[in-house]
Amino acid sequence: MGHTLEQFAAQCHNYIKAEPGPAGRAKVAALLQEVLKDKAFIDKHVDASVGERKILYEDPEFGFCILAHDYSDAKTSAPHDHAHSWAIYGQARGETQMRDYQLLEPASADKPGKVKETRSYKLTPGVAHVYNEGDLHSPKREGPTSLIRIEGTNMAKVKRFKYEPV
Repeated sequence: MGHTLEQFAAQCHNYIKAEPGPAGRAKVAALLQEVLKDKAFIDKHVDASVGERKILYEDPEFGFCILAHDYSDAKTSAPHDHAHSWAIYGQARGETQMRDYQLLEPASADKPGKVKETRSYKLTPGVAHVYNEGDLHSPKREGPTSLIRIEGTNMAKVKRFKYEPV
């Protein structure tokens, strides 16, 4: 049976309501992995028209967002966290090289923080990975990629500090 955005969002809501911390997010990530295998869902919600960021759903009670991302070219992001929030990256198409970092020096509004890479791994189609509050990471895409990502809050409205790898 195929997934609908409404059913997916409702189940995410239920998991977050029942377990608002990391345990609930792990359940959301497992559900996202199922959805990522649904070619019809991916084709319907993640195409070139979504661009690099399109909110598909924003939860009225908890504020989490389900987003589609479609990158037509290579792109590398600097190390970052999601401030007071969390995110789940779900690889729909292509491949993302992810790097995790250890915080060496905290960031401030005036000065970027310093981080050290601790590991590197690939997100391939069907894989979802949870980044909890404060988890520092950076994605690198060598070519076209598509993702379904869930943010704990709409990150477009959140001011974040910068980090530099050393």
